[in-house]
Amino acid sequence: MAKLTKKQKLIKEFKAQYNEKTDAKEAISALKSFIKDSKSKLTEQTIELSVQLGIDTKANDQQVRASVSLPAGTGKAVRVCVVTKGEKVKEAKEAGAVDAGTEELVKKIEEGWMEFDVLVASPDAMPLLGKLGRVLGPRGLMPNPKDGTVTPDVAKAVRELQAGKVSFRAEKTGAVVHMPIGKSSFSDEDLMKNLNAAIQEIQKNKPSASKGTYLKSAFISSTQGPAVEILADTVVAA
Repeated sequence: MAKLTKKQKLIKEFKAQYNEKTDAKEAISALKSFIKDSKSKLTEQTIELSVQLGIDTKANDQQVRASVSLPAGTGKAVRVCVVTKGEKVKEAKEAGAVDAGTEELVKKIEEGWMEFDVLVASPDAMPLLGKLGRVLGPRGLMPNPKDGTVTPDVAKAVRELQAGKVSFRAEKTGAVVHMPIGKSSFSDEDLMKNLNAAIQEIQKNKPSASKGTYLKSAFISSTQGPAVEILADTVVAA
């Protein structure tokens, strides 16, 4: 039998200790301690929330897609690109967009330029993006009004995204929502604020057609660490 590495031993011990649902605050503290104890070269890691929902993703009236503004931000510099027209091109750039434009920008993306994390579009510019569906769709970059990336106020959208607004959607397979809630360098209090906001927003977007248990399970994990199942009610009540 192969000998376990130090990290593998830590993971095994961690899973043995946190093999049941754990208070959210305790789980956050435990993950941060694991990162420190493992002495990973990646000292700052992303803390991610994963929630399994009790919905039928094949039903059109049970889709979950929205966005949430994380109070403490994401800890990541978000590159926002904007497809719009007229004066709004200038407004988007002044708000901090990495690029903004109309036909010329669409052509640039079509030719392979993808140096952005989020694409925002004004409603009047959406028809221009039809030809980019095969490029943007698989990457989850197609703007959508449900998560606020299709909006007439593109400058506001840019500022909100850079301040910590995160889009989320339930995956078709498994009905799982994944989203970052901050960095391991954040204080426990800031991570709890973000976690609380994320869970509440997911609950707020429960489809009316969904029956039974909506929030089936919730886990938090770090980039190179194990996952911990948390008690959802310890988040919302925090």
